[in-house]
Amino acid sequence: MKKILIKIMLVLATILVALYFAGYGYIFQAAKIVYGNGHITSFIDDFRFFPTRKINNDPKHVWNWPQTTDYNRIAPTDRLQKEHQKMKTVAFLIIKNDSIFSENYYLGYHKDSLSNSFSMAKSMTEALLGKAIKDGLVSWNDKVIKYIPQLKGKYADEVTVRHVASMSSGSDWIEDYYNPFHITTKAYFCDDLNRLMTEEVHIDHKPGEKFHYLSGDTQLMGMIIAKATGMTLSDYMSQSFWKPMGARKYALWTLDNQGKTEKAFCCINANARDFARFGKLYEHLGNWEGKQILDTAYVIKSLSAPLKETPYYGYSWWLSNYKGKKIAYMRGVLGQYVIIIPEDQVIIVRLGQKLDFTPNGKPHRNDFYVYIDETYKMLSKRKK
Repeated sequence: MKKILIKIMLVLATILVALYFAGYGYIFQAAKIVYGNGHITSFIDDFRFFPTRKINNDPKHVWNWPQTTDYNRIAPTDRLQKEHQKMKTVAFLIIKNDSIFSENYYLGYHKDSLSNSFSMAKSMTEALLGKAIKDGLVSWNDKVIKYIPQLKGKYADEVTVRHVASMSSGSDWIEDYYNPFHITTKAYFCDDLNRLMTEEVHIDHKPGEKFHYLSGDTQLMGMIIAKATGMTLSDYMSQSFWKPMGARKYALWTLDNQGKTEKAFCCINANARDFARFGKLYEHLGNWEGKQILDTAYVIKSLSAPLKETPYYGYSWWLSNYKGKKIAYMRGVLGQYVIIIPEDQVIIVRLGQKLDFTPNGKPHRNDFYVYIDETYKMLSKRKK
């Protein structure tokens, strides 16, 4: 028995060494962070285990959300409470007419708790692109190789800023969050994101023809913004949005393991009230309390589908037409949402640990509809 155990250990050791030298050393980091903390995938406070860069606010100039006269007087519906319990919600906000109508926190979280945005960061990075365009530093039709000349692939010299913003780059990236050998996992746990994007990502298909939801496209977009501005994404976010919108608290943007590059495709760690500011900004077409932070035309373009085959996705924003209402929203992999319904001036923010998976391959998650339906039920109980 002892000899058998020794042989098994030797085999395992050989496999581990082989994985390391084959370029899969990041798997050990992933296992340590994820499994070592009792999870099976990334989790909403995993920023504590990565290098981060601060997105500074200005404590002297905080814009506080007003509250409606009936703030928190109408209890969440039974169905909503069950959904919160089932999906392990940590924050749920309903904002009506730019004022907080309902605000609830769960599982020990509160209004200042930081929580991982996951892919909501894609929409926020796209906002940075809009600011860079407004600042005259980037153009929609710029070739990506202008900023990332090392980009590889048959069509590397054809892909534009517009293509990466609309997820139609033609990249060979495989979007898989659970396979430890695929590039999405590697990007989340790797040491050098810039090296990964220039050495292991290839533009192998003609850009602009098909939509494929790819975190790699947003990472390229982040690299373009950083190159064009000469600033880190965190500093540009602070300068362009966090301070001008009077954020309540600083945020933390998770970096690669070398602590150099922001994960543009995910991982801005902030509180629910500050995430909600992007809902207000886009609901008001780029205007924040009288100041035009983003061009109106840019926001309108962002919230429209560039490809007819995928009317549910704009430029890094999800789109829906539910019950006759035009809806746009930011979404993260564990059910993070900032949902805007402009015609009714409604914003819904949900942060949590789980999501309801998509039925039959449809673009919108089950819980997305629950949060909207139950929000309107609550709003219908307001006194006229």
